[in-house]
Amino acid sequence: MLAAPLTPATRGMLDASALALLRPSARLVNVGRGALVDEDALVEALRAGRIAGAALDVFAHEPLPRQSPLWDLPGVIVSPHMSGDQVGWQESLVELFTDNLARYRAGAPLRNVVDKTLGYVSGT
Repeated sequence: MLAAPLTPATRGMLDASALALLRPSARLVNVGRGALVDEDALVEALRAGRIAGAALDVFAHEPLPRQSPLWDLPGVIVSPHMSGDQVGWQESLVELFTDNLARYRAGAPLRNVVDKTLGYVSGT
């Protein structure tokens, strides 16, 4: 299961050599970022039966192009980039925004700040 942020260190982390290490019964789940996976290598691994399947919520190019073989490969589930959707997400987002606005006005540290050197939120 991939749920990593996309950074220079994670781009293409699941390439042909990494896929070759998986068992034939393995199923890839990617809910992180599409560019974590070398999609051409994934297609080849699926076609060759080197892995059993994949559940993909994110893709290198979104929306997934109509001509992508991922649409029709057996054992592949394509979802519409919705893995992060949850009941109450809008309320949580509003709460974070209003809290951060109050913190900003008070000169206090903000929550959920992206560390630009890492490329993702590293703290609270």
